[in-house]
Amino acid sequence: MADDSADLARLCLAELVGTALLVAVGLSFVIFDLGRGSPVATVLPSVSARRALTGGLFGATGMAIALSPVGRVSGAHINPVVSLAFWADGALPGRTLVAFVASQCVGAVAGAAPLLLWGARGTSVSFGATAPGPRGVGPAFGGELVTTFVMVVIVLAMVAHPRLRSHTPFVFPPLYCLMVWAEAPLSGTSTNPARSLGPDVITLAAHAYWLYVAAPALGALVAVAVRRALPVVADLRIDVAKVAHFEGDAVHALVTRRASGPSQDPVRK
Repeated sequence: MADDSADLARLCLAELVGTALLVAVGLSFVIFDLGRGSPVATVLPSVSARRALTGGLFGATGMAIALSPVGRVSGAHINPVVSLAFWADGALPGRTLVAFVASQCVGAVAGAAPLLLWGARGTSVSFGATAPGPRGVGPAFGGELVTTFVMVVIVLAMVAHPRLRSHTPFVFPPLYCLMVWAEAPLSGTSTNPARSLGPDVITLAAHAYWLYVAAPALGALVAVAVRRALPVVADLRIDVAKVAHFEGDAVHALVTRRASGPSQDPVRK
């Protein structure tokens, strides 16, 4: 039990660091590209084009973290709804889910703190906070549900497929480029309760935070149900709750499906 606790702490530290990096770097791109006085506006006057660029850079940040040594440790969920989806699919123990979500939330707040250094430019976009757009809460909720559903169902389908799973991180830059371009006017395109939590904490403003928990969580759970119903992937088990580092990597039991018998996967000590 002591070894398990130490190993879980190591995985949680990786999730904390990874989520902090996602928020600090990813939202710095948001502030630099979309904040008041951004030099990017002189090159790309179109706000929608800058949204697409920002989404691609945010996705590339997540991809880089997943492929990094930090991502190798825990699998780089860096998003509570990704952990929730793995748990709902039976690939992640409940204890690990709770610990990961707590670590991701702490990491998001820690990663948001340095954003205050952006000063007035950061303030002009609430340091990357997500909030319902002019059309209100209903469309924002729907937008978060749909974008999270799309993201999670793609991740689950790819991770479940032996030939595709090693390519999973590479889907994030184009996916977020498209989603932020199309959906950000409705909700800001969070798809990640931790990513929305960080800026809300440092700005001391809730920005309808409940929406950025409920809608992504529901979208993730619907994605799990759909993944299980799709004929092409329904019979494929997700044995490893990781987004990257599958091939040639010893997999720890805390992020591995627990089968009825002894695990066939080596356990990293």
